[in-house]
Amino acid sequence: MQMAKLLWLQQMNQKNEKGFTLLESLFVLSIFLLIMSLSFLPLKNQESQLEAKLFFSQLKSDLLYAQQYAVTNQSLVRVNFVTPENYYYIRKQNGDILLKREYSKEIVIRGGSLDLHFYFLSNGNSNSFGSIYIYLDKEPYKMTFQLGGRFYVMKG
Repeated sequence: MQMAKLLWLQQMNQKNEKGFTLLESLFVLSIFLLIMSLSFLPLKNQESQLEAKLFFSQLKSDLLYAQQYAVTNQSLVRVNFVTPENYYYIRKQNGDILLKREYSKEIVIRGGSLDLHFYFLSNGNSNSFGSIYIYLDKEPYKMTFQLGGRFYVMKG
């Protein structure tokens, strides 16, 4: 008799364990979706910051390469920004291209007090000094070339 009661109670317990209700599942799913949607909000801002950082890092490396090439080979090296087609190139004095680098269409480069083409002389100095303006997602940056061949980038 007791064995039959135990079997009957076990069967009743098994029948009552049906899983989650629809309401519980929807509640968990809505919390999950809320957390996921909040995690994607700041990605656009970080993406543009990363793009700016990578662009300026590459540009600085290329300009330092051009400057170093001018000094080591004791020749003029021309740097030219071709803004309608979104690239810049570095050319030797004899006309051969040392490098050509394309950049994103989101980046806009405009001349300021410095033209979008200049030379590095055989001593490493640039033939002119001044600033060019670079806009990344409409955020302005100012790249300044000083006497003596040094240059730096400032935001704003």
